[in-house]
Parts: sequence; structure tokens; C-alpha cells
Amino acid sequence: MSGCCEDECCGSAIRGDDGRFARLLWIALVVNAGMFVVEAGAGFAAGSLSLQADSLDFLGDAGNYAVSLMVVASAPAVRAKAALLKGATMGLFGLWIVAATIWRAFNAVPPDPLTMSWVGLLALIANLGVAALLWAYRGGDANMRSVWLCSRNDAIGNLVVLVAAAGVFGTQTAWPDLIVAAIMASLALQAATMIVRHALLELQDEAREQKPA
Repeated sequence: MSGCCEDECCGSAIRGDDGRFARLLWIALVVNAGMFVVEAGAGFAAGSLSLQADSLDFLGDAGNYAVSLMVVASAPAVRAKAALLKGATMGLFGLWIVAATIWRAFNAVPPDPLTMSWVGLLALIANLGVAALLWAYRGGDANMRSVWLCSRNDAIGNLVVLVAAAGVFGTQTAWPDLIVAAIMASLALQAATMIVRHALLELQDEAREQKPA
């Protein structure tokens, strides 16, 4: 889910002596950013809030990979500001999902279960592919373990979306989609809050260190 790696990723640093890991992170970044666009767009087109909520996982992970790639070359304040932007973006999108879920509960129109199914399956394949690429690093340092665990756990979230699609198809109602969307949006908001709080603390620490004695 969206918050699967925040406790482990925040403040972590990749090892600069492993160029292959950095290249794999670039691949993971491109895959996750691309799937965020695909899943969010398909979610809007199909009227599926669970797809839109699940796309937050890809947005969050893309941000984590980007911040990890910045660790070696960038100052702590730059990394904190990047994390702050990511957290704010996730939080705004999460709030939109919550508001849309509440509105849809009173104006329930079943989403397209076929679109939910094929997009959810595509997302599952993407996350499993990234997890496979990072498999060799699952026993590395904290950052290496966490990025692999993120992809593995996100694949579980994709399975939940597939379950929601089956529920929509079976019941011909929007409730399975809405329930999954509400759960995933709440997790995204929790993760966004953690990211923003951590980034603000880092910026405060950096400001104190830069302040003349």
C-alpha cells in the first residue's frame, strides 16, 4: 500500500558504490511514474475510485525512488523539500479520493469492472516486475530492502483492486469499489502525513544547523 515503506524509506540513503542498483531504481522510477498516469487515467475513465486510489501507490513509490536517486548528489534540504512536495501531492490526491468516495456513496454508479480488471492486472505485472528486478537487493541495506518490500506489498494492493473488480461484477454495485478506495485513500493520507511531518522536521534541523552560533 501507499504507506508500506515510509518508515523504512524516509531518510534512507542508497550506497553510491552500486551503479547497478541505481540503474534499477531508474527503471523502477519510470515504471511507477508511467503506471501512475495509466492507472489514474483509467480510473477516471472507468469511474473506479479504487483504481485512482491504487495509483497513489505508484505515485508514492516513484517519489521514493526519485528521492533515493537524489541522496548521493543532493543536500539534505533539497531531499527534504522533494519529500515535502511528494507528501503534499499525495495528500491532496488522497483528500480528493475521500471526497469523491463520499459523494459517490450517495450517487453510486458502478464502475466498469472490465477496465478495473485489466488495469489492475497490468499494475500487478508492473509491481511484480519491479520486485523481480530488485530481488537480488532484498537482503541489502535498509533502503535496498525497503524499495523491494514496497513493490512486493504494492502487488498485494493490486490484488485487492482485482477483488474489488470481481465484487463490482458480481454485485453490479459500486460498493466494493468504494470500500477499497476508502481503505486505500486512508492509507495514502496516513503516509502523506508521515512524509510531510518527517520532511518538515528535516528542514527545521537543517535550518538550525545553518543558523550562526
